[in-house]
Amino acid sequence: MYKNDYDTSVMLWSPQGRIHQIEYAMEAVKQGSVCVGMRSKKLVVMAAIKRSPSELASHQQKLFRIDKHLGIGISGLTADARSLSKVMRMECLNHTYVYGSQLPVSRLAETVSNMAQDRTAGYGKRPLGVGMLLGGVDRSGPHMYYTCPSGQYLEYHAMAIGARSQSAKTYFEKHFESFADMEKDALIVHALQALQASIQGDKELTKENACVSVVGVGQDWEIIDDAAIQPFLDQVEVADADAGAAGAGAGDEEGKAMDETA
Repeated sequence: MYKNDYDTSVMLWSPQGRIHQIEYAMEAVKQGSVCVGMRSKKLVVMAAIKRSPSELASHQQKLFRIDKHLGIGISGLTADARSLSKVMRMECLNHTYVYGSQLPVSRLAETVSNMAQDRTAGYGKRPLGVGMLLGGVDRSGPHMYYTCPSGQYLEYHAMAIGARSQSAKTYFEKHFESFADMEKDALIVHALQALQASIQGDKELTKENACVSVVGVGQDWEIIDDAAIQPFLDQVEVADADAGAAGAGAGDEEGKAMDETA
């Protein structure tokens, strides 16, 4: 039998032990524009590239405020993300009303993952085609979680999702150990550099298509975009220019050494 004979329902397993509907939802996350997140001892910073369907349309929103102490970055189907964000806001409001305190980030990540998993185990439903980076601060400090359509969630020091996100992950693998003691501005520059590594070769980061969110200990969730993000983009350009000059200098020194050896 062909593959399409096993992808008509989320309750149908293929002979290879796969559920194609879930794989399709996870593929939607991979096709979305890249979103990155990172945390230090006091802050959580997320950054994303906003896509525009055409020159006549505005850029899609990628970062959503859930409560004053947390927010999300998304990749995949924006409609599913907006639906989930409403549920998440209600969870935060209900917890504050009943207990008089802010909802722990880990509990909200578990709630969202349970909702996603429920969509994979019931007839007549489809998986949610969105992956989320959930970043916030609670009594135990800053946290960042990744939730995927399969219902799985994991906590990360730094993570990237979406199209060409592997380049951002490689960047984080080289630098994440230095994030713990960094201040706000340095973290934002690192997040934008990770985005720059994942963007298409014929495009560049601008104040129109890049956005950053910051939340931390003693700092409510805020978004930085438009004119406010331009100074950080300028720092990224300077850092890239310095790195290029350093690489060219190292190449010249190596060439001279080879000539002397010859």
